[in-house]
Amino acid sequence: MDKEKPRLSGVDNVQRTIAFSNSNTNLRTFPSRDPRVGTAPADSFSADHNNKNADDTAKNIDITEHLLSLEQVCTKYSVQVNAARPQDSFGLGNAQAAKLLVENGPNTLTPPKRKSALQKYIICLTSLFNLMLIASGILVYIVLAIDYKDNKANVYMGAILIGVAFLNAVIEWYQERKSENTLAALLQMIPPKTHVIRERKLESVQSADVVVGDVLFLRMGDKVPADCYVFAATDLKVDNSSLTGESEPQEREPGNTMRNPFEATNLAFNGTLAVSGSAYAIVVRTGDGTVLGQIAGLTAGEEKAESPMSHEIARFVRIIASVALLTAVVFFATGMGLYNDFAFSINFAIGTFVAFVPEGLPATVTMLLTIAAKRMAAENVLVKDLQGVETLGAITCLATDKTGTLTRNQMMVTNLWTNGTMYAATRAHNDIGESISSGNITGVREILLTSTLCCSVKFDRSDVPIDKRQLLGDATESGLVRFAFSRLTGDFDEMQAQHTKVFEIPFNSANKWMLSVHKLTHDNGPLTLMMKGAPERVLRLCSTILYQDRIIPLTDAHRAEYEEMYQYMASQGHRVLAFAQLQLDGSAYPENFTFDKKRANYPETGYTFVGLASLEDPPKHGVREAIGRCRSAGIQVIMVTGDHPLTAEAIGRKINLMVGETRDGVAARTGQNVNDIGEDEYDAVVIHGESIADMSDADWDLVFRKPEVIFARTSPKNKLEIVTRAQALGHICGVTGDGVNDSPALKKADLGIAMNESGSDVSKEAASMILLDDNFATIVKGIEEGRLIFANLKKSIRYTVTHSIPEVIPQILYIIVPLPPMITSIMILVIDLGFEVLAALTYAWEPPESSNGLMKLPPRKPVTMRSIAMLRARALRHPPLPIDPHTGQPIKPSRISQALAAVKAPFTRVWWQDRLERPEGEILVDGELLSWSYLEAGVLSTISLIVVFFVVLNHHGISPRQARLMAKDTSQNYFNKDSPDYTYNGRIFTGDQQFYALNEARTGIMFSIYIMQVFNLFICKARFRLPFGKFMFRNVRTFYGFGAGLVLLLIVTYIPPLNTVFNSSYKSIPLYWLIAVGFGCLLLAYATGRMLVLRKSKPIQWNQTIDGLHMHPTIWSMRQRTKSIDVVV
Repeated sequence: MDKEKPRLSGVDNVQRTIAFSNSNTNLRTFPSRDPRVGTAPADSFSADHNNKNADDTAKNIDITEHLLSLEQVCTKYSVQVNAARPQDSFGLGNAQAAKLLVENGPNTLTPPKRKSALQKYIICLTSLFNLMLIASGILVYIVLAIDYKDNKANVYMGAILIGVAFLNAVIEWYQERKSENTLAALLQMIPPKTHVIRERKLESVQSADVVVGDVLFLRMGDKVPADCYVFAATDLKVDNSSLTGESEPQEREPGNTMRNPFEATNLAFNGTLAVSGSAYAIVVRTGDGTVLGQIAGLTAGEEKAESPMSHEIARFVRIIASVALLTAVVFFATGMGLYNDFAFSINFAIGTFVAFVPEGLPATVTMLLTIAAKRMAAENVLVKDLQGVETLGAITCLATDKTGTLTRNQMMVTNLWTNGTMYAATRAHNDIGESISSGNITGVREILLTSTLCCSVKFDRSDVPIDKRQLLGDATESGLVRFAFSRLTGDFDEMQAQHTKVFEIPFNSANKWMLSVHKLTHDNGPLTLMMKGAPERVLRLCSTILYQDRIIPLTDAHRAEYEEMYQYMASQGHRVLAFAQLQLDGSAYPENFTFDKKRANYPETGYTFVGLASLEDPPKHGVREAIGRCRSAGIQVIMVTGDHPLTAEAIGRKINLMVGETRDGVAARTGQNVNDIGEDEYDAVVIHGESIADMSDADWDLVFRKPEVIFARTSPKNKLEIVTRAQALGHICGVTGDGVNDSPALKKADLGIAMNESGSDVSKEAASMILLDDNFATIVKGIEEGRLIFANLKKSIRYTVTHSIPEVIPQILYIIVPLPPMITSIMILVIDLGFEVLAALTYAWEPPESSNGLMKLPPRKPVTMRSIAMLRARALRHPPLPIDPHTGQPIKPSRISQALAAVKAPFTRVWWQDRLERPEGEILVDGELLSWSYLEAGVLSTISLIVVFFVVLNHHGISPRQARLMAKDTSQNYFNKDSPDYTYNGRIFTGDQQFYALNEARTGIMFSIYIMQVFNLFICKARFRLPFGKFMFRNVRTFYGFGAGLVLLLIVTYIPPLNTVFNSSYKSIPLYWLIAVGFGCLLLAYATGRMLVLRKSKPIQWNQTIDGLHMHPTIWSMRQRTKSIDVVV
């Protein structure tokens, strides 16, 4: 494509441009802003294309054997081979092999460095939430030490607080351990058995026992156990996709002219698969010294991004701790000012701090995530990190592979053009051509026979029906064979045995065709030559064509029709093959004729062109609607593939990934020049991997503004750069991958998603989540589950934090007014760790308010122009760390420097700018949640308990005024069993009467908080709707939760021995609980009015409808395709 004329497009006052096309991208470098702003360090953006990437990686390995001759390699490793007859090679001696095994160690990859179980438990224990609980427990014991007599209950309370922290850590540690054990069962680091030649004997040994210098025998279907030097081969092809991303199998043979080891034709690498042929090779690297080991080591160098949930929970804990600490300091000063009693004031301050701590929240959050992880496991999603459950729901950008993830990785025949007729092998809505009614149609039968006989694929077994067998070999040939055996009559196995192959020239990159001669009798002789391959190459060798049931000379008209059919098939993103035959003259080629490839004693031209066949790797069931749902949910889905841009775009348009027009498409439709199309006139871009190296920061901005993006012909490092660039703009990025080369990107992403069935072991180790069924549609279920768990976590926190104010205010009234001690520490634990936890856990099963509502909302942290500007402004306020010129790594300050910086930070303007900056999108704990929990529902609940408290006291004859006077009289310690009598209006209150009256009032407070929280439990369910309706009662576990809480309260209240421990009273009258019910109804009415006001002032922002999405299930169209395949004639 010619260079396009630069165009100017103003974005953030920066001149920039970018030009996209269907197949390539021409980019220019433009002035850009400070590279620190919104971008990663420059050294992380190596965007070179395949060759340069390979060169860069090659610098990290020491393989040079591909440049040596066979004799030099044999000398280097002291091994004896026979190049002419490799099967007769001596190989290594057994003693020599045993010695090398001891010296170099086993041929295994060193497992990633893992933390011990104790270290992992300590990490769980030292989370901010748990540290806050432990600190609260220690403070409770400090209070106990100051005044043991009046705080005996603190013995239990401190132990419970610290115990809860340890128990919460155990739950989190156990879940992670369980996920690791499941993963360990999935991983298979190396194939178990390998064929080697030692002392002229071919034997099978454990792959871990292979040593350098061993002579390997590789055959189709074998996994290469080590890096090796090929010195003899017969049509060997290896699948290097897991290492280099090359989608096509690569030929391997003796001899090499390339300096780059990744391009060398005489090297086969550990972890790759032999898909055809056989070979003999000398092992040159084992274990960690292999390329696979090197890349696995590079994965450890990528830092794991902190999950959004971790960040927000840490932020919430800091808010709670700051508020609690500030309140404690204020009221310590108040106590000192009023009473000038240090012991009393510090006791009061610590009590206030502890009352602010939501003791049950850590366990609630952990259990909610654990339950969600179990639900996702039932959906074939293995979650390695608990907080990855929520991260999946927060992603804004999903970079996904095509082959094996979006598509089946199984080629299927779609169309045939033969005998002058187009046939549809399937019955999809967009296929043209006649249906294939019989396998004996002229032309169709010839293509079916060529697909069956002229191929190199093999079956893994022959004792089961053909449709149950696994095909070993090239994916395209496998697709043709599947199609052939579904259409041909008779015994398929016997057909191949009956028409024996007597000569073959395998497919190679030079010829781009495969030729074979078979014992297939015809009128002129016993042998038939068959050919299939690249259409333009096959047509060039033909002089006749099978057309309208006759073999006639090939004319320009036929070539024009061929070109039209070929362009149609290619435009659909299909892989197209041509077929040709030649019935060999029996007089020149008798049945016993000996063909010789070197002498080329076979016809090289004059073939009969039979026709074309197109194949595609069809989308998996459910992928189209899954991507449609992702896009409807505001998630940008990006395809990153090594395929041709046209193929990638064609697949993208079939699966809802691309429905808009590209720049070239707009130009073609409007008749304008491509250079005249504005950036706002098209929504879809297909970017060629070779263009990535030339893209500026401004170009990347424009790319991610487009809703439909495909990266084609990408190299392994391109994916890492795409992820890094997306994160630099504020995207929460998810990445799918299955190859070793995907591992750095999987680890760099906010959520790495590996494939179980097709994924490499290294990719599974690097990922945070594994799809057990390799199905993209499963990701969408996970996204919905992640969004639901975030919504339910927020509801749970909203509910749980509400009771903090009713616990704190009585503490404050106790010292400020003063009033009798309305609530004790042990009562707080009954509330926080008793019925509150039981009720809060029921949110784990809370269904969404509407069936599709969650997936119609934008991501909770959408990437907008404002969010990008905020991110870049913050990046400017926080300059990056200096880079060490020797290591290329950031120079981290010492811990002392970090501690000093943390102390100074609150006194800097930057710190306050960061804190006061209003975040874009929705966060877990926001101002609206805190307002409801602390200022609205919390205050109303406090008023309710105060009213209940004084009504109960008044029932016993103690008015609020008298209660205040009794509490204020510090010379007498009232409201204890041993308190002196108190006389009021001629009525005498003994110590026992005071004590039981206070405990009955305290019991009323517990029930008041419980009843108000039951109302709050239902109110917090409603996020978008009024708190009425059937949806409020769909979660039956809600009733179990607050029912269990009620039982707990009744036990604590009405079993007399427990009254002493929990300061309750079995004489409590349920009549007074109706006061709390009245306040609960008032809270419900207030919440309803509040929701109506919020609907007007802050309406819900739903995602815009995307025109052109096809949301009908993929399975129906694929069933139509299958119908024609099932016909056997």
